[in-house]
Amino acid sequence: MNAIPAPPAPTAASGTRPSAARPSTTRASRPAIALRQLTKVYNGAAAVDGLTLTIEPGSICGLLGGNGAGKTTTIGMIMGLILPTSGRAEVLGADMATDRHRVLGRMNFESPYVDMPHRLTVRQNLDIFARLYGIPDRHARMADLGRQLALDAFLDRPAGRLSAGQKTRVALAKALLNRPEVLLLDEPTASLDPDTADWVRTMIEDYRRDRGATILLASHNMAEVDRLCDRVVMLKAGRLEADGSPAELLRRFGRTTLEDVFLDVARGIPTEMPASMGSAFGSNTGP
Repeated sequence: MNAIPAPPAPTAASGTRPSAARPSTTRASRPAIALRQLTKVYNGAAAVDGLTLTIEPGSICGLLGGNGAGKTTTIGMIMGLILPTSGRAEVLGADMATDRHRVLGRMNFESPYVDMPHRLTVRQNLDIFARLYGIPDRHARMADLGRQLALDAFLDRPAGRLSAGQKTRVALAKALLNRPEVLLLDEPTASLDPDTADWVRTMIEDYRRDRGATILLASHNMAEVDRLCDRVVMLKAGRLEADGSPAELLRRFGRTTLEDVFLDVARGIPTEMPASMGSAFGSNTGP
């Protein structure tokens, strides 16, 4: 793997890398993302069932849930790619079912599971996306991201010949091309080694801090969610089951880790239980 720029240096006081400061999420006049009774039904089964949620500007919100919980369908409706059966998904004030053209240039999406055309080089792929987003300074922007994300060594390599870590960096570069105000991330560090994953998380923290961006993060990595997210939303069977800051959810469920909270939600263990009752369930790591 090519060398990745080093993260910020450790502080003298703590000896650890400082985390990005989380900006204030004081309520603004309009949320960055607003879901109102959002519902999607496939063949009589609700993939998303009456989901109501608002995400404030400048915050990072974790969207969690097991397989089939409705995360991907929710993200698809937020992007305007899936039409809801009923309800609304609004981004930056625009109804994504009818007026998404108003805001698509101000948002972006990244997932390691979505491949770019394999025969095109990294440079060609990024240039096409920059043109689609109408970026006037696209060559300068691509050069800037190439330096930030250490892409220079493989800009002229076909996308199909990249390693997993290189693909993730290219996908992140694509997602940041238009300097989005709203960024949707679907498991951005999946299959990465710990060092590269930490570097990607630092990039996400820095981008939110520097641009004041709103980020919706879908992830199964609970340590990642705890580090990055101001707020965590957990879905089950398309419904909202838990909502709060990581610390609030730990207190509400009487747990010490977000993984245990996740398992409680997935297994239907009731919330608001006393800590002593929670301890009776054990660590929730068994079958």
